[in-house]
Amino acid sequence: MSNNATAASRRGVFQAHGDGEEESKQPSHSYMLSDFDSDPSTDPGSETDPDSEEAESEAELDRAPDTHKESATTGLDLTELRDVGKGPQTNVYKEEAYISTTHTQPKTKGELHIHSVLECGSEVMTCQFNNEGTLLAVGLSDGAIKLYSMDNGNFLQTLRDSSSILSSLPVTALRFTLSSQSRCLLLATYASGIVRSWYVWGGECLWGVRDVGETGGGEGGVGQRQTLSLSVSASGEKAATGGSDSAIHLYDLSTHQRLMTCKASSTRTVMDGHCFRVFAVTFHPEMEREFISGGWDNTIQFWDTRQQHSVRMLSGPHVCGDTLQIDPAVNHILSGSWRRDNALEIWDYVSGQKVTEVPNDYQGESKIYTCHWLGQDHIVAAGSQSNMLRVINRWTMTTESRLLGLSSAVFGSSVCLAGKWTGLIAATSGTSVYLLERDGQQHSKK
Repeated sequence: MSNNATAASRRGVFQAHGDGEEESKQPSHSYMLSDFDSDPSTDPGSETDPDSEEAESEAELDRAPDTHKESATTGLDLTELRDVGKGPQTNVYKEEAYISTTHTQPKTKGELHIHSVLECGSEVMTCQFNNEGTLLAVGLSDGAIKLYSMDNGNFLQTLRDSSSILSSLPVTALRFTLSSQSRCLLLATYASGIVRSWYVWGGECLWGVRDVGETGGGEGGVGQRQTLSLSVSASGEKAATGGSDSAIHLYDLSTHQRLMTCKASSTRTVMDGHCFRVFAVTFHPEMEREFISGGWDNTIQFWDTRQQHSVRMLSGPHVCGDTLQIDPAVNHILSGSWRRDNALEIWDYVSGQKVTEVPNDYQGESKIYTCHWLGQDHIVAAGSQSNMLRVINRWTMTTESRLLGLSSAVFGSSVCLAGKWTGLIAATSGTSVYLLERDGQQHSKK
C-alpha cells in the first residue's frame, strides 16, 4: 500500500492543540471525520464549516491543522483499516501522528483535582460509567474495551473477541444497560460498523449485528458504514445508532433486530433528516419515543420512533462527538460544536430556541468533542485546540475549574451519576483516563 494512495483517500483528522503558543496534535483516527461523505462546504445546500477555509478541494473534508511556528510534525503512521472478518476495504484511511513539543504535566485550576489516572496502554476514544457508579468502561483505538472497578480502582478485564481482534478498529461509543434478567450489559459500537452486546461479568459477547449503511458501494449494493454514535431509550428496550452515512438505525434490544431506519425524505423543500454523518444520538430521558441527533450538517434533528423522518429541526451546532445532552428537569439541550465560536450552546427542547451560549474561556478556545450536564448547577466540556476540560457554572456561564496541560485532545468524558462516586468526572486524553473530583467530594484515594 503506497503512501500516496493512503493520503489521497483520507484527509480529515482529529486535531488537538497544546496549551499556550505551542501546538499539540493528537494521533488521529480516520473514522471520526471523513471517508464516505463529501465535504459539507462543497454542497450547495449546506452551511459552510466555519473552520474549513484552509481546506483542500478534495472529495473528503480536510481538517487542516492550525499553523503555529513552534509546532512539530513528526511523520505519518499509515494504517489500513480492515473490516470485521473481511479483507481490506475499498476505502483506505490515513492516520497523522503529531507529537507535542511541550512537556508540561497535566494540572488543575480552581476546585478541580486529579483523583487518579488510569493508564490504558492504547489511545482512549470513549469512556462510560455504569448507572450504579460501580464500573467504568473504556473504549480503545485498537477495538478493546477495558473495565475498571470503582470500588477499588482495579482493572477487571478486557472485552474483546476474535472478530474485534481481527479488525482492530476503534470503539466509538459505549452504553450500559440491563437485560430482561437484570444482567449488566454493555453495548458498544465500532468503526467497523459492528454493534455488540457484552455480558459484563461473564466477559462474553452475547450478540452482534452489522450496522449496514443506506448508501455507498458495498457488496450487493449495500453501503459500508462506520458506526459513530449510540443511545439507549429510557426503558432500555430500544437503541439508536448513527454513523458515517446520514441514517439512524433503531434496534429492539430484546430481539436484536432493526426496527426502522430513520432518515430524510427525498423532498428538497423540507430538511426532515440529516444529509451528512451523525456523531451524536440522544434519547430523551423521560420520553421513550423521542430522541435527537446531530452531526456535520449543522442541525439538531428531533425524531419520533414511530416515524421514519424527523418531526422538526433546529440549525446551528456543528457536532463532531458525543455532544448532545438533555436535562429533563428544565427540558434544555446542551450542544457542543467543533468550532472556535459558539462552541457551547443551550437550547429549549420544546421550542428549539436558543436559551444562551457559553463564552470562550480566557485560557484558550476549545473545539468541543464531549460535554455533559454536571448536577443541576454545572456543565463539563472538553475537546481540542486548547486540550482543556472545563467545569462551568450553569447560571453565571463562567469557568470555575479546569484541567490543563494535556498533550492530547479530550475525545470522551463521563460523569458518575450514582453511588459513592457521584460527581466524579472521567476524561480521556491520549492513552490515559483522568478521574477528577471537585472540592467537597469525599473520595478516598485508590
